[in-house]
Amino acid sequence: MSENVISRKMLEFLDASPNAFFAVANLADMLTKAGAVRLYEGEKWSIKEGVKYFVTRNDSAIIAFEVPSKKFNGFQIMASHCDSPVFKIKANAEVEVEKNYVKLNVEKYGGMLLYPWFDRPLSVAGRVMVKTDSGIETRLVNIDKDLCIIPSLAIHMDREANNGHKLNVQSEMLPLFSEDGEDAKGSFLKLVAATAHVKEEDILDTDLFLYIREKGTFTGLNDEFVSSGRIDDLQCAFGSIQGFIGSKPTESTSVCCVFDNEEVGSGTKQGAASTFLKDTLRRIDLAFIEDKSEIEEDMTMKLASSFMVSADNAHAVHPSYTDKADPTNRPYLNKGIVIKYSANQKYTTDAVSGAIFKEICSRGKVPYQTFLNRSDMIGGSTLGNISNSQVALNTVDIGLPQLAMHSPYETAGARDTEYLVDAAKILFATSLVSRGDGNYVLK
Repeated sequence: MSENVISRKMLEFLDASPNAFFAVANLADMLTKAGAVRLYEGEKWSIKEGVKYFVTRNDSAIIAFEVPSKKFNGFQIMASHCDSPVFKIKANAEVEVEKNYVKLNVEKYGGMLLYPWFDRPLSVAGRVMVKTDSGIETRLVNIDKDLCIIPSLAIHMDREANNGHKLNVQSEMLPLFSEDGEDAKGSFLKLVAATAHVKEEDILDTDLFLYIREKGTFTGLNDEFVSSGRIDDLQCAFGSIQGFIGSKPTESTSVCCVFDNEEVGSGTKQGAASTFLKDTLRRIDLAFIEDKSEIEEDMTMKLASSFMVSADNAHAVHPSYTDKADPTNRPYLNKGIVIKYSANQKYTTDAVSGAIFKEICSRGKVPYQTFLNRSDMIGGSTLGNISNSQVALNTVDIGLPQLAMHSPYETAGARDTEYLVDAAKILFATSLVSRGDGNYVLK
């Protein structure tokens, strides 16, 4: 499959995934079509060797796995996240303005670039909780039309706008929804209910978000770039799941995780700081260990021969701000997977995990690059360290290089998605055996 075919499929996935709920539903659909069996946390698991399984939590995080044999020696894990910086719709959303306009009340989710949200067609998607005869049910909602917009202020009314302006989200970033009028009051919730095919009075609560309406596309002279919303981190989520689907584990259990809420610290029941991964790995081990009383020691031994790839996109050298990149570690689009390092351990990569991942890339002839922040700049962090607080194992932080991170419309390399898919296939087919700290056999 060529890189353009993979990237086109990735863009279709991004277009169909306006937020984490839709991303997980679409990933689950991919897995189901590939023959994976769905499990539920609230039910008993019956796991067989050589069968792909997946389980979700909160409809916004998903873990897929495959056990090669009862005597598997560890776990080969790739983790990413499916949330993006965005505006969330507040409760009682309608804001009347001078009896002429209705805006929607929103708040920031994550570290957003605000200015690119102006003057773009927007809509609303998410989930609603609906009262039924037997209890409560989740419905996914996507209002599939150009519904609202955040109009910028004309240059004539702010002559210094291009010289820097600190935006106030509450007063300047609320999207214009409708004209005011007799039929305007309560019309937002009516529209949500109609889209969900439920009665308005049956909606108990909502998790709704804005999203931009522009479709993903190829850009560049030779279609060498891809531009879309939510590239960070759905590009890695898509690539890792595709690699999982296309792989067959040998001696280690393959595990593909996509967490929620990385953009706000991962501290939720469906985030990397939760017990979701730990609970799943423990249940896998319990399904095959003969003496259940030895589960703690067996898990400790298996984790010593396990490896995690934390996959969250990385900053490429920006063509207009080349001085923002480190002098000697300068990743570019379409030049391969980026291995991320930080002396302060904002990233988990050390010499051991870096060496293991480089060997995995070498086996698949996958190019790789390195990223470190400039020494005078503070960088971000990702889910690797946070996940290690629950499941401690050798972990490398990687990503695919991109531009305009945390903008509602980002740009990446068209070839890089294929590199991640290929690396994921090698990872999931590899077995790692610990021979003591810093000494491993890769099979």
